[in-house]
Order: sequence, then structure tokens, then C-alpha cells
Amino acid sequence: MATSAVSRPGGRETRDSVVIRFAGDSGDGMQVTGSQFTLETALAGSDFSTFPDFPAEIRAPTGTTFGVSAFQIHFGGTDVMTPGDSVDVLVAMNPAALTVEMNDLKVGGTVIVDTDAFNERNLKKAGYAKNPLEDDSLARYQVLKFDITKLTADAVKPHGLSSREAHLCRNMWALGLLLWMYGHERTATIEWLQRKFAKKPVIAAANIAALNAGHAFGETAEMTEHMVGYVVPKAAVQAGRYRTVSGTEGLAWGLVAGMRAAGIEKMVFAGYPITPASALLHTLANLRAYGVVTFQAEDEIAASGAALGASYAGALGVTSSSGPGIALKTEMLGLAIATELPLIVIDSQRAGPSTGMPTKAEQSDLFQAVHGRNADAPLAVLAPTSTADCFNIAIEAVRLATKYMTPVIVLSDGYLAHAAEPWRIPHEADLPRFPVTYRTDPEGFHPFLRDPETLARPWVRPGTPQLEHRIGGLERDYDSGHISYDPDNHARMTAARAAKIAGIANDIPLQGVALGEDHGKLAVVGWGSTFGAIHQAVKIARDEGRDVAHIHVRYLSPFPRNLGDLLKRYDRVLVPEMNNGQLVKLLRAEYLVDAEGFSKVTGKPFRVTDIAQRIRGGAPPPSEGSGLGGEAG
Repeated sequence: MATSAVSRPGGRETRDSVVIRFAGDSGDGMQVTGSQFTLETALAGSDFSTFPDFPAEIRAPTGTTFGVSAFQIHFGGTDVMTPGDSVDVLVAMNPAALTVEMNDLKVGGTVIVDTDAFNERNLKKAGYAKNPLEDDSLARYQVLKFDITKLTADAVKPHGLSSREAHLCRNMWALGLLLWMYGHERTATIEWLQRKFAKKPVIAAANIAALNAGHAFGETAEMTEHMVGYVVPKAAVQAGRYRTVSGTEGLAWGLVAGMRAAGIEKMVFAGYPITPASALLHTLANLRAYGVVTFQAEDEIAASGAALGASYAGALGVTSSSGPGIALKTEMLGLAIATELPLIVIDSQRAGPSTGMPTKAEQSDLFQAVHGRNADAPLAVLAPTSTADCFNIAIEAVRLATKYMTPVIVLSDGYLAHAAEPWRIPHEADLPRFPVTYRTDPEGFHPFLRDPETLARPWVRPGTPQLEHRIGGLERDYDSGHISYDPDNHARMTAARAAKIAGIANDIPLQGVALGEDHGKLAVVGWGSTFGAIHQAVKIARDEGRDVAHIHVRYLSPFPRNLGDLLKRYDRVLVPEMNNGQLVKLLRAEYLVDAEGFSKVTGKPFRVTDIAQRIRGGAPPPSEGSGLGGEAG
């Protein structure tokens, strides 16, 4: 939310941080508008976090509430860790956008509307009996009413566009106005438009004209108490080179970095289109120069089979999907576990079950990742905490997969896949190195000969002289690698596969405390994309004097070896997660701790205020008679 307003020369006011949401029809370009505002925000030096929120339909009927597409950005000179709870400025391009998004606008916030869109037909589609711009239903807000459609048409008229083409430039006019409002430049957006429409120079020129017109309108409009400009200070960040990164980009680049770290020549990514995982295939397809081969298979089973086959051949096999597709990949995951081959599986989780809500985020697949296969079939499961952490977690997934010859599932989600934040580009020399060794010595070889430390079997590329062998889904003899139906051998192999994955706990960091003490009244435990909301909520609670700490688990199978002891040092354990209580059940089962679940399954990320309020219910401050101490975190 906007904070610390002070007057400045020239009529502008300072805001420590601001939350803006652009909303309109799927065809109104709200994702483009938000992305370009984010780019200009990054270049202005602010910290930020974004939340693209769009419908599953490619193009829902115009003007309907279920077709509303929105893009939210929280930016400021502070440490921004979430896309924001309440909205300071809502840009509503039509009545449906106003209906859907209004509840998140804070009292006293600003709403900017295109009056031309508030006609009888659109009002009826949005469920309005009368025009909200003409009654007192918006009295709690600062309403800026502009005929954006006409102002845009006037701006692009010299370029000879059709009425429809001119209408499509409205988002650039709105973007220009918001860039003026927060003192941002337009240069990067203009250059982007010139590149995007290089083969359609008239369209490029018209969009630039609309962008400039919106900016000029802000400069020349009669100033009112509502129509003012703001200054958001630069964020204090560690020195280095930064760029904007989405979770999908972080995963893609991390996989390439992991491949290089392992000394593997090729990565074969095999996937099948599914929301919200498809973007990873698109991103990796542009990285061919770095040794990446991409393959769009005919279905999920074929994709996972192709990736597993690539690993058998000595490449880094990677596949991805979302919940329904991961379910289809289950048989191939079992084969990867039986053959003990490295395989990276990226799961961009979404709301389910079945098709569910394809574009809405949910931490829905933890159970499926940890236990969702026939028989005793353990594997490693990791989860990034942020879009920037996606890079690091992808490298770690490659390390574990190749060192322990196992599939590794990385649990991202729809929010992380599309959200963006600033990312400090690491120096190549600082990246880890863990070169793999392919077996070439035939002396004493058999395909399931195990490393005494990791229990991993050797990785042999097909065609290696004198190392011909067979592997498959049938059980193998522990001592020879031949097919075996012996009951005692099966028990031994089952134990060996379990011990191999359990042993990873000795090769990963001990579980730390993200904020607070390693003991106390309350630990708030999270995983995945809930990091920012939990961290900020715990910080608020500690500033209030509450004895509370934040623990975030990145390694979900196996758990860090000290996690159980750490949790038992707290009187209470609260587990917020975007599902109906999956991590909380795993923690209860593993450590017999009386953990309390806090579920959210709305398809949207947690709000900081929701978690802070839940903490207040479980960790009273000293003034409430608990006798607790604690410094502000």
C-alpha cells in the first residue's frame, strides 16, 4: 500500500511504495501494459513484485466478468517481497474490470476509468443495474473519469488507423498516463514498440503516439487533489548488474547453468503444452545456442519418456507440466526410479483437481510429488521460494539428479511462473561446479553397482565399449543387475532406493530460520511461493513485540535432517499453504508435531494481512499478558 506521503516541489508527492493494478478485457492488452510498466519501474531503480492474473479462456466474450485480465505491480524504495495486499491505483478499462477488481482497492484509493466503456451494454454484462460513475457507490474512492477511447482515437488519428486498430491502442494511452503519474521514463517502451512492430511501422507510430498522449495529458491536465504526480524513491540494493526475471526464466537459465556445472553437453527438454507450464518450453526453445534441444511431444507420457530416454543416452533429460500432466507422467517417473536415471521434472502447480482453474495458482501437488506413484518409489522434491530463487533451485535439482541418479521434482506454481522481480545476475565464476563422471571402466561393472557414499548407480552412455547392459522397469538383482524376482532381493533393492533418497539429507543445508529465533512461542512454516507473504507478516508481528519466527522449507523430500528438532523448539507451529493442508500433514506424520494448518485455496497468493492476523491469534504480544519478549525483526 502507499505510504509516507510528503509534499515536494513541483506538485509531486513521495510514496515509499505503491500497488497498481491494470484490469480490462483479455484483448485490452493489460498484461503488456503491466509488463512495460514493470520494465520502466525496474529502470527507475525501484524494487518490485508483480502478479499477472488472467482468465483461462484465450478470448472470453468481450465485457464479461470471467474475461477480465489483470496485472498487479507493487513497487517502491522498500524491500518489496509480495505483489501487495490492497491496491492503491486501479485502472479499470471497462465495467467488468471494475466489478471484479474493486474489492481489492483500498478506501481512499484511486480508480481510473474509461468512461466510453461504461455504456448500457457493458454495464449489463458486468451486472450493474445503473452506472456506478453516476451514483455514490464509488464515494469511498478517488475516481478519475477520462474518455480514454476518444483521447486515444484523437492521438492516433494522423496515422490513419481503423476504429478497431485505434481501440487497441488504449492501453498505451493508459500506460503513458501512469508513467507520468509516477515519474517514469518512456524510452524503453518506445524502443520495445519499435522492435515489436518493426514490420508495421504505422502501428508502431500510432502506439507511440497514444503513449505520448497519455503522458502529455498528465503533464497538462488541470491539477486536482486527486490528479497529482508522485515520486517513488530508488531501492537500496546490493551493487551489481540486475535484470527483471520471471520464475519461468529463472528455471530455464538455472537448468542451463546446472547443465554447464555438471559438464553435460546437451539438455533435452521434452514437453507438452499445458497452462501454466508452457512458458518454460517457449523460453528454452530460444536457448538452442547453449546446448538445449526442445521437443514438443504428442502427449505428456511421450514427453516424459523422451526426456528419460535422453538421460539414458547421457544428456540432461528435463520435462515439465502442471498437476494433470504430472499425473499422466507418473508411470514414467516410476520407470525413472526403477532404472535410476537422472530426470528433472518441473511442476508449475495450478488449482485443481482435474482441469480445475488452469491460470490460477495453488500449491496443489505436494502430496503427488512426494507420494504419487505406485509402490515405494521415493525421489527428491524441491521448491523455490521466489522467482529469483528459481534459478538457484534449478541448479540444485541438476546437482542432486546427477549425483544420486534420481528423478527430481521442482514444485513451482502459476504465480511464480509468471510473476517477476529484480534479479542480481551472478558472476559465472561464482556458480557451483559438480562435474559428472560417466562410467568407462569395464572392470567389475554391472549397471546397479552402487557408490558406497551416495548409493547411486553408474551412469553409462550407450555405446561405451565393453559396458553393454540392459535396464528397464523389472526388478534387478542387487549384485548383478540382472532381472530378479527373488523376494529377499526385492526387499533389499526397495531399501536401497529408499536409503539413497534419504541420504540426500546429509548433502543439503541444515534447515535455518529465515527470520527470528531458533526457539520460541510460534514458528510459521511455509514452502514455495508463500515466502514473501509469510516473511512480511512475521516481520510485522515481531515489530509488534510478538515471539514468532519464520521457517521456510526448500527441500521437501527428503526434509533437512535437523527440521524435526528445530520444530520441536517452538510451542506452536503454524503452516500457511495454498492447498487444503498438505505440508502440515507431512510434518505431523514425520515428526509428530502438533502443527496447525492455515489453508488458502482461492487461486490467489496469500495476503500479508491474512497471515499477520492469524499470527496475532496465536502469539499475543507482551501487553496482552504473555510475558513474551522479542526485538523487531
